Amino acid sequence: MTQDLAALQQRLGHRFAQPALLQRALTHRSFGADHNERLEFLGDAVLNLVVSALLYQRFGGSDEGDLSRVRAHLVREDSLHRAALTLGLPQVMRLSEGEARGGGALRASILADALEALIGAAFLDGGYDAAQQVVGRLFGELIDSAEVERFSKDPKTELQEWLQARRLPVPAYRIVATRGQAHAQTFEVEGSVAALGLAERGEGRSRRAAEQQAAARLLEGLKASDRPGSPLRS
Repeated sequence: MTQDLAALQQRLGHRFAQPALLQRALTHRSFGADHNERLEFLGDAVLNLVVSALLYQRFGGSDEGDLSRVRAHLVREDSLHRAALTLGLPQVMRLSEGEARGGGALRASILADALEALIGAAFLDGGYDAAQQVVGRLFGELIDSAEVERFSKDPKTELQEWLQARRLPVPAYRIVATRGQAHAQTFEVEGSVAALGLAERGEGRSRRAAEQQAAARLLEGLKASDRPGSPLRS
C-alpha cells in the first residue's frame, strides 16, 4: 500500500480490508482487464440509494419530485468530478500511457466514474454502513446546505425560460465529439445562444447530461452578466 493510497483512504474515511478493491476502483479500462467498470455500475446504484436516504431524512416535507431534482443535482457528473478532485483522484488513477498523455487523469467522465467505483468498492468491502460513511463524508455538507427551491428546474429548462423572458431565441445544442466504445461513450455538446454570440461546452455519459452541463454553464455566465446597465438585462 503506497502512501498516496493510504492518504486517500484517510480522506475517504474508510480503510479497505481488501486493498485489491481499492486498486480496481482506480483502474481505467485502458490500463488493463481488471478495470473499474463493474464497480462503477454498483457504485452508481449505491450512491443513489444513500443520497436518497439522506435526502429523505433531510427534507421531511418534500415530495418525490423535489427529492428527485435535488438528488439529480448532487449525483450529476459535475458534482462527482469536483468531489473526485477534492479527494485527489488524478494522482492515483491507473491509466494507459496514451490515456494519461491525453489528459485522462483530469477528464470529468473518468474521474466521476472512478468516484462511483470507489463507492461500490467501499460497499463490497464494508457493507452499506461503510458506503454510507463514504458518501456522507463526500456529500454530507452539500446535502445539509441544499435547498429544494434551488433545484426546481433543470438547467436546460431554466436557461430556455431565462431567454424567453428577455424575448431572446432559445439555445441550440449540437454534438461536437464522442469518445469511447459504444457501451461507455462520453458525449461533448456545444450549447449556443446565437443572438448573444455565446457558446459553452458540456460533457457527459449521455447527450442529455452533456446538454444539461452546457446549459448550466451558459446560464451561469448569463446570470453573472445580468446586472443594471448590462445589455443582457431586460
